[in-house]
Amino acid sequence: MKRCKIQIILPVIAGLTLLSACGQNSETAQVSEAASVELPNGMSVKEQIEARQAQLKKIGKAFKTINDQLKAGTPDLAQIQAAAAVVPKETAGMADWFPEGTGPDAGVKTEALPIIWESKADFNEKVAALQDAAAKLDTAAQGGNLTQIASAFQNAGGTCKACHDKYRLDD
Repeated sequence: MKRCKIQIILPVIAGLTLLSACGQNSETAQVSEAASVELPNGMSVKEQIEARQAQLKKIGKAFKTINDQLKAGTPDLAQIQAAAAVVPKETAGMADWFPEGTGPDAGVKTEALPIIWESKADFNEKVAALQDAAAKLDTAAQGGNLTQIASAFQNAGGTCKACHDKYRLDD
């Protein structure tokens, strides 16, 4: 009797597994299709999101270097200056990193929230504020006054936070 039940149950489990796999493949295909859509800039959605994330990581690395140096007993001004010079360079064109179709609905992992595209004017204002703060941070860093650098760094960090609070998935 047990053998008969096993002979019936095994094909049922195998069938359900196959049906489950079929559903996953079509979902994966849909995600791949959305990710491979070509944007007006010639990049695929996936390439655009990955490029955006790479730029943001460069900015984050520069901010970490500055923060670490400002907290150090004897900050290395050369490291601060080099990192501060990276920030305005890497934030140039930032508003263009978020074209329509590169949000979470594209099927590519991103922490960008849909509200970016719903409130594009406000988002662009926050990007412009970061770019302005980045330029001031670089100017302060090149001047070499640690008090001014710390103040400019705090301001630049505040512009990042203002955007992250509203437009980025909790980090």
